[in-house]
Amino acid sequence: MTNPIAPTFAAVDLDAIDAHEGRVAVCIGADGKLGRGARRANSRMKGAIARLVESDAWAKLKEGDTRVLGYPVGMAAEAVIVLRLDKKSSIEDARKGGAGLAKVMGKGDLIVLDASDQRAADVGFGIAMRAYSFGAHKTAEADPVGGVSFMVGEPEDVTERAAPMQAVAQGAFFTRDLTNEPANVLTTTEFAERLVALKELGLEVEVLEDDQLEELGMGSLLCVGLGSASPSKVVVMQWNGGGDEAPFALIGKGVVFDTGGISLKPAGGMEDMTMDMGGAGVVSGVMKTLAMRGAKANVVGLVGLVENMPSDRATRPGDVVTSMKGDTIEVINTDAEGRLVLADVMWYAQERFKPTGMIDLATLTGAVIVGLGHENAGVFSNDDSLVGQFFKAAGNESEGAWRLPLSPAYDKLLNSRIADIKNVGGRTAGSITAAQFLQRFVQDGTPWIHLDIAGVASVKAETALAPAGATGWGVMSLDRMIRDVFEG
Repeated sequence: MTNPIAPTFAAVDLDAIDAHEGRVAVCIGADGKLGRGARRANSRMKGAIARLVESDAWAKLKEGDTRVLGYPVGMAAEAVIVLRLDKKSSIEDARKGGAGLAKVMGKGDLIVLDASDQRAADVGFGIAMRAYSFGAHKTAEADPVGGVSFMVGEPEDVTERAAPMQAVAQGAFFTRDLTNEPANVLTTTEFAERLVALKELGLEVEVLEDDQLEELGMGSLLCVGLGSASPSKVVVMQWNGGGDEAPFALIGKGVVFDTGGISLKPAGGMEDMTMDMGGAGVVSGVMKTLAMRGAKANVVGLVGLVENMPSDRATRPGDVVTSMKGDTIEVINTDAEGRLVLADVMWYAQERFKPTGMIDLATLTGAVIVGLGHENAGVFSNDDSLVGQFFKAAGNESEGAWRLPLSPAYDKLLNSRIADIKNVGGRTAGSITAAQFLQRFVQDGTPWIHLDIAGVASVKAETALAPAGATGWGVMSLDRMIRDVFEG
């Protein structure tokens, strides 16, 4: 498990700045006015910081940008980092500024000066989120990561504000680790074992094995894993931090590797299909976050864990399977497997828990990437109120999402000649027909959102708060939504 940096917050001690041997960061607003810490460092550096903020280069810096002044005269520090950040900066800019510091903080300890008490926790969160590196399978010893401390006016208040953010960072890192793991390591069994370990945090966790799934009638989910030696599973995680109310449900697609099955994918890029369990990874990360911060809400997370492989036992194109709901499905393309998994897990969640609402997450379609690229997840919903609550949370956390339509007009594309429904509707409106398929398994009266995260779960270039690779997209937004809507 990769653990995030845990920033600490202490009272201002200007004398400690002189002898600090790591790096020192000072926050300065667009007006160039130096705070207490910056003035102390500037005096020791014979006016170097003042010269920087008076230069043309300073005027070109954007909010959250940094400049590194190496080996400052008069200080023990190896460098002073100047971060352009206003006292009244937005949360987004404060976090981006923290991410900028993470990229230049070096290997030693970092002291951050002159961040406002209102935004210091967000700067620290940005540092923690960006200072992620997945090195579990590298034989070289990882570079040490130093500690991060802030000098602030009211350390206890800032520490209290930062505590739930640290829980979110822990959840996001858990999601990233799961999503980055290779499939020969993160088998369905290993995935389930890592979730069972969350019992230590107070979650109730149970694993439904394939014989139990067969007894429940989950023919849709089970057909996906028939070609694999790894057994299919459903893991149920319950956090009961609220009262007697029914829980809110999160459902994740957990295809630990997707070859496409008999409808085999092209070889180029298939190695990226280790991330096809990204939806289950997000659900797992959110549940860990809720437990770590002691959320005052009832939430249940369910993930369907399968591996989609070709073999003599694998489901064939043209096969007909029966879902837990009882609907029959003609499998036209075995590479449209995620919706087959989600259909049964969603139905099971509603039958067992009668949730107040439900959100599913899945790296479901390449079509959503064509439409939205890697900036936004695709959002589909049957409930304007619920989707409005989600968009408010996603906006507050700066996680990109865009609503796409649902309409009965698309259902005809899923009509089957020999079964109740087929699992694909052709190239036209691919992400929409996938959502229409899932909507068939939403019971009347259940508010529901489908999040297609194929474009945002794992990316080739760094994002604002993450290096290239798994992003942990969704952990921040869903935790925020639960906090705002269900905890009041």
